[in-house]
Amino acid sequence: MSSLVTVERLRDGVALLTLRRPEKLNALTWDMMRSFLSSLEDLGRDESVRVVVLTGEGRGFCAGLDIGQDDGVGSRADVFSAYRGQETVAQLALTVRNLPQPVIAAVNGPASGGGMAITLASDIRICAPQARFNVAFVRIGLSGADAGVSHLLPRIVGLGMASELMLTGRQVLADEALRIGLANRVVPAEALLDEAASLAGQIAQNSPFGVFMTKQVLHRNVDAGSLEQAIELENRTQILASRTEDMPEALAAFKEKRSPNFKGR
Repeated sequence: MSSLVTVERLRDGVALLTLRRPEKLNALTWDMMRSFLSSLEDLGRDESVRVVVLTGEGRGFCAGLDIGQDDGVGSRADVFSAYRGQETVAQLALTVRNLPQPVIAAVNGPASGGGMAITLASDIRICAPQARFNVAFVRIGLSGADAGVSHLLPRIVGLGMASELMLTGRQVLADEALRIGLANRVVPAEALLDEAASLAGQIAQNSPFGVFMTKQVLHRNVDAGSLEQAIELENRTQILASRTEDMPEALAAFKEKRSPNFKGR
């Protein structure tokens, strides 16, 4: 982990990953992306972490790829090197989405390009009034379909709105983001991390296996071919969950009107 990407604890079970390049609105360099991905992989293996919160230092969440760095978009590189770079950018959304823990994006400012992709791959987006989103790729001579946005954005805001945002690259401010479902809620900037920590705490109160399977099944079933297929996966998941030690503990705690003592087993 580099000084440009830090990890700390907001509370028990809740990790905060912060992008720290505020003078560039946390625009991503190649080294910074590799550090971000490595930090996420470490968090994914840490069973003490129940929820991950992502944010950026300063005025921005993440301005996407820093195209000001030397050959930022790989236009001068050979095709194999450029493709490996493209895979690194694409891995941002994949790694966030595939993290076993739920991910909350605390969007404190601009989230553009790859930064927007990171927020879309997160499970929940909480925004400050200063948050704004845009599909930046189409504004710099590239396709608007990049870093998983063409898959994720239509599933969040619908095909028509996604088409508008991806074809124009226009800015979406916090109020509009809330209206179209891109943001779950908008809170004052000074309350952003507290709100994210509170929501993360509500998630962490539930059984580890139950939360893990809820995220996994939800992401599978959003693309299920039929209701029958979705229910089939749900049925198997519920029976698996019923065989954990935490399930009878949850029932006992409910009957005894106390907080459960989950062991993640």
